[in-house]
Amino acid sequence: MGVAGSGKSTVAAALASRWEAEFQDGDAMHPASNIDKMRRGVALTDADRVPWLDAVGAWLGEGETRRVTACSSLRKAYREQLRSLCPGVVFLYLDVSQETARSRLLARTGHFMPASLVGTQFATLERPAAEPHVVWVDANADTPAVVAAAVEAVRTMSEP
Repeated sequence: MGVAGSGKSTVAAALASRWEAEFQDGDAMHPASNIDKMRRGVALTDADRVPWLDAVGAWLGEGETRRVTACSSLRKAYREQLRSLCPGVVFLYLDVSQETARSRLLARTGHFMPASLVGTQFATLERPAAEPHVVWVDANADTPAVVAAAVEAVRTMSEP
């Protein structure tokens, strides 16, 4: 979880590969209307996100295999919605600076999320302080360092 440009998709795909887990990017679960809004530079509302979060939570909760997704989950209420659909879900919070996120989005091609919406992402973000099953990782580093930190943080969290 984290803002656009934090590295969610890249890190989630790397973790899924490492853990031999199923991966589906949360962006692929957005309704077409959400994608259209973001492509036009319009920030999503809470109401826009409800069906998307329902789809993400349903996908995470089905089946018997380990699943990994990338989902912004910016507000505590969004994370609670996902927890209600998939009890035991672990959130990996990719903590990134606004400057790093903007820089990454400006360098990214072929994605519907414009760099102009980075500020709205940070305005919406409620950092997951004192929430259950959340691991924080500094995502300002390069991808291999972030993945290594994420693997270690999740491993440490799951030890008795």
